[in-house]
Amino acid sequence: MDTLSLILMIIGAINWGLVGIFQFDLVAAICGSSASVVARIIYTLVGLAGIWGIALLCRRDGRKHDGE
Repeated sequence: MDTLSLILMIIGAINWGLVGIFQFDLVAAICGSSASVVARIIYTLVGLAGIWGIALLCRRDGRKHDGE
């Protein structure tokens, strides 16, 4: 799950970089528009991956702690 989240966060970061530099939304270009169902699913997954990334950031050694 961590690896998938990191991949989605990288995709999101690249997409936002393209939007910021070139005003080009790659996800919208691939899916037809930013309002399409597929694009909204991708945006949602990237957002959820970002939330998961908060948990990754809070882990000290990159693994879940079991109360030790």
